[in-house]
Amino acid sequence: MAIRGVQLFSVPVTDQDRARDFYVDVLGMELVEDRPMGPGRRWVRVRPVGGETAITLVTWFDSMPAGSLTGLVLETDDVEGDLRRLRDLGAPVEGGLPEAPWGRYLQVRDPDGNGLILQQTAPGSGRFAER
Repeated sequence: MAIRGVQLFSVPVTDQDRARDFYVDVLGMELVEDRPMGPGRRWVRVRPVGGETAITLVTWFDSMPAGSLTGLVLETDDVEGDLRRLRDLGAPVEGGLPEAPWGRYLQVRDPDGNGLILQQTAPGSGRFAER
């Protein structure tokens, strides 16, 4: 096999407009696409600014109910600033800002309850820290 990376993955949501606004306006991602995809469906794709992997905000997978995603880790360069911004915007941040040997992180939920982790990797402990 010659797999080179992750092109995209899907996050299950109930309202694509609300989810798009959260991922773009609150988390600071860029909107890549928002277009019709057949009768009653839309293709909404966001990604971290400058990132390669995109997130599709989907409503049509019966096996993926909205709010069922957990464990999505997003790398950040300023987890403290992100915590302040999220709290100022009223986003549901869970707990504080734990510190671990591999870095600091916070947990937040999107409008549907999908669990996201924003992580600032400690220098020397992983791929993002070595950029």
